Amino acid sequence: MNRSTSGPPDAPEHVSDVIDRWRATSLAEVWLRPDDWYHPAVDALVEAFDEGRSPHAAAHRLGAARGRAGVGLGETLDDVECLYRSTHQPPDPDAIRAVAVGWVRGRDAEPALGALRDPGSGLPTREYLAERLRETYGAAVGADRGVPDTHCLVVVDVAVDGLAPWDRAARSATVGRALEQVYGEGHPMAALADGVFAVLSRRDTDVPDLAKVTRSVVERNAALMGLEDMLRRPTRVWVERLPTSHAAAAELLTQLAR
Repeated sequence: MNRSTSGPPDAPEHVSDVIDRWRATSLAEVWLRPDDWYHPAVDALVEAFDEGRSPHAAAHRLGAARGRAGVGLGETLDDVECLYRSTHQPPDPDAIRAVAVGWVRGRDAEPALGALRDPGSGLPTREYLAERLRETYGAAVGADRGVPDTHCLVVVDVAVDGLAPWDRAARSATVGRALEQVYGEGHPMAALADGVFAVLSRRDTDVPDLAKVTRSVVERNAALMGLEDMLRRPTRVWVERLPTSHAAAAELLTQLAR
């Protein structure tokens, strides 16, 4: 994906115009590195969009390419939403969902990330969060307040039974994106199990309100992608108190994953 131009020179003029507007909108609002925006699947997605055909195959292909290239899930989905904003059309849930599923598949194909990130959500693994908890407990040694007084976990449970593998993957990608949107940098988070996620948060923030926002964003993103029936309803989001030791906290992560 190393192309700085907006599209191929032989694309139909109206398709090239749409690609130009899409690229300009994405670079202005969400895309981080201009030179890696273009991929041939961009053309296929715009052509399907322009001709009124199903965008599923092209969207899946573009998502897979973004995942393989190491582009984040949020950036990938925000980029595709820029296509719809630049043409003043409402987002197509089928296209957004296909991009997410493709991204999961592309990211899963990158072996270097397998030990660090959950391929479905794009979030770090439970082992990663356990290590961040170890650091948190270590930093609290000798402090006036213990970890249970300064930190907590915000837990999200959307698990339901009977989903197909790629439906579970799309659901995980949706929740992962929502957590990144709500918490951003500086909040260690992880996928604990299929449908169960946790975020390490300081108690000096308004955690109950943040948990409510988390539920709202998870459900909004699921509705955007047509995944409402693949989430536990209502979505369970709660604040979990941390125990006094790291060993007990690691055991807590294991229990939450069951």
